[in-house]
Amino acid sequence: MLWSLFKIVLFVVIVAALTLGAGFLMESNGGIQITAGGTEFTLGPLQSVIAALVAILVVWLFLKLFALLIATLKFINGDETAISRYFDRNRERKGFQALSEGLMALASGEGRLAMAKASKAEKYLHKPELTDLITAQAAEMTGDRKKAEEVYKRLVQNEATRFVGVRGLMKQKLDAGDTDTALKLAERAFAIKPKHEEVQDTLLRLQAKNADWSGARKTLNAKLKHGALPRDVHKRRDAVLALSEAKGILDEGKTIEAQEAAIAANKSSPDLIPAAAMAARSHIAQGRSKYAVRILKKAWQVQPHPDLAAAFAEIEPNEAPQARLQRFKQMTAMRPEHRETKLLLAELNLAAEDFPEARRSMGDLAETQPDTRVLAIAAAIERGEGASDAVVRGWLARALTAPRGPQWVCDNCKTIHGEWTPVCNTCESFDTLSWTTPPQSETVLPAGAEMLPLIVGSIEDKSEPIEQAKVIDPEPSQSTDAASSEVDADEATATSAPEP
Repeated sequence: MLWSLFKIVLFVVIVAALTLGAGFLMESNGGIQITAGGTEFTLGPLQSVIAALVAILVVWLFLKLFALLIATLKFINGDETAISRYFDRNRERKGFQALSEGLMALASGEGRLAMAKASKAEKYLHKPELTDLITAQAAEMTGDRKKAEEVYKRLVQNEATRFVGVRGLMKQKLDAGDTDTALKLAERAFAIKPKHEEVQDTLLRLQAKNADWSGARKTLNAKLKHGALPRDVHKRRDAVLALSEAKGILDEGKTIEAQEAAIAANKSSPDLIPAAAMAARSHIAQGRSKYAVRILKKAWQVQPHPDLAAAFAEIEPNEAPQARLQRFKQMTAMRPEHRETKLLLAELNLAAEDFPEARRSMGDLAETQPDTRVLAIAAAIERGEGASDAVVRGWLARALTAPRGPQWVCDNCKTIHGEWTPVCNTCESFDTLSWTTPPQSETVLPAGAEMLPLIVGSIEDKSEPIEQAKVIDPEPSQSTDAASSEVDADEATATSAPEP
């Protein structure tokens, strides 16, 4: 409204100025005298201005006609588009001007204006491969997904813009949560442009989510081939995919193939803990304990982990506690100051009923890193050394509310996972799980440790001898939830629970 009013006022001002100027010229004296062929022409001031304007118009028309003459001569000489280019030049100028304004509007976040300018540019240029791009992005900006999808489908029909159309449709399906269709579109986009890094990442993520490990490995190899991935990262992620593929084969009941795949995954990345544990178990199943020991020791040297200790225990499942303690020295001697090594030694000594040595193995972990597992072991040591029930209950009370300690945590979204997976269950990121201690605020209250059922059972029935702790048992005899309920029942009857 204000703009229209401004234009009206401006028009009135211009007309008034011209009228005043013409009146001033008519009242002025003087003029221009022109002599041509013995004839003299005298022009007044107003007539002189009009003559100058007419002369400018004549020159402009002459230049236009001259350009048309040149175009005609070119056409006669064989340039079939010379005349059409002459007449289209002005349309192109207007079209590119509208296109430029559309791009500016798109960059400034004015989606509807960008769509209008794109429509105007298409009217003059007839180049949908240019204008449709602006229209599609502007439609997405304004939330008109139907319009954007329609434009992307038009782009798919043009070979020059097919990749852009497929990629746009893929992103729309991802936003809508239609991952199955998005996967097919990602495969099509990858076939058109295998070097496109964003498409590679999207395809790899979707393939991993759909457990297409074989396809994901091909995509990963393409990333390496085209220089989009460092070689060391490729080896690590290829091992992750190979391990996942091995687990899939194992689920299908193909044990031998799964064992070989797990061994191959471990060779690609020896420090990948799940791959090392699975490869070791594969060697154990094939009677090659020496290879299993070698794999587990190499992985333990990089990062001690309970899964590695559990796999090492499976090499000799029926050995006596003292023999197991002696055999484990080849593992514990490599990283003696590591937290996991100390806890492993404490558990082994508990199983051997050497409680003073278990306490020495623990060191100061109960004070410096008091998590569920540490406090549960401390309670077991107190029970083994004959401490009172109140002392043991105090340790257990602390264990129930303590952090769980290191777990599989997603580096991207910080979600805690009960076991290792190649893809985060929450953010669906690939290969982002690390064995680390989660932030305190994100740690849920633990349900207890594996040894709590043993300890609580001993307290409730003192006539029964203390059961020997098998701390390296990969399959706990009772669930941690049952342990929690038993401990809560004991705490309800206790009159006091002093701190240890």
